[in-house]
Amino acid sequence: MCVGVPAQVIEIDKYSAVVDVMGSQMNIGIIFVPEVQIGQFVIVHAGQALSIIDEDFAHESLEEWRRLIDARAAEGAS
Repeated sequence: MCVGVPAQVIEIDKYSAVVDVMGSQMNIGIIFVPEVQIGQFVIVHAGQALSIIDEDFAHESLEEWRRLIDARAAEGAS
């Protein structure tokens, strides 16, 4: 199973981009989505943007990721 994480594009440089993933910035490849624009959301897996996604879907998915992270942190604190 592959897991992709939603990320917002904040900079573009030819075939790469800087994205924000839950407050962390990282460089990714955008060769699979060359039409992506700054401000759009993409699904990132293994350092590559795989597809452009709807902003509402991205926010819903990020909320679920945050719940998972918070639940995992709470388990570790117990």
